[in-house]
Amino acid sequence: MTSRILIVEDEEKLAGLLRDYLTQEGFEVAMLHRGDQVEDWVRAHGTDLVLLDLMLPGKNGLDVCKALRAFADVSIIMVTARVDEIDRLLGLELGADDYICKPFSPREVVARVKAVLRRSKRGEAAPDGGLALDDSGYKATLAGKDLALTAVEFELLKVLVAHPGHIYTREQLMDLMYRDQRVVSDRTVDSHVKKIRKKIAGVLPDREIVHSVYGVGYKYEW
Repeated sequence: MTSRILIVEDEEKLAGLLRDYLTQEGFEVAMLHRGDQVEDWVRAHGTDLVLLDLMLPGKNGLDVCKALRAFADVSIIMVTARVDEIDRLLGLELGADDYICKPFSPREVVARVKAVLRRSKRGEAAPDGGLALDDSGYKATLAGKDLALTAVEFELLKVLVAHPGHIYTREQLMDLMYRDQRVVSDRTVDSHVKKIRKKIAGVLPDREIVHSVYGVGYKYEW
């Protein structure tokens, strides 16, 4: 079945360029240029993924993202020229699946769209017997087996899995894991990662998917 993409971008030439690239890849594409049009459009037509600019007339992208998450099970990629870390993390905490910073290559956008859509069926069995995360029950399964993660371990793994290959510092992981802003040692992250790896090794003893990056932090790669 053809996936439907909604581009929400007030720069009409850029929106048209992205539409052309995505259409060439076989996607069904629609465009809107105002944030205050998005909710009604999605309710009326439905979509699989929204490419959502941060700075929009009518309603900003973060507010649109929050509103969509209240009623629609749709993947969201935030597109922004504001590269400060607070906005990035805020967008992800509101429910965005990924973010892309301007300027970007249209081919990069196409690749990100495909990657997010591959991960979008939450709670279903993952392809190739891989990893599946179910937010509703804090449940992670690997090769069909429950990893029995704690809630904090689940949140940590969820952050890493959302952006394969992206390297997170311990400080970034703590900010995303502990949303009540509690004060914890960065070594707490190391302890949780060690436990996650042990549980993964119990299912796939010869496979490492949570990788250490010396002097920086951690990343997920399948």
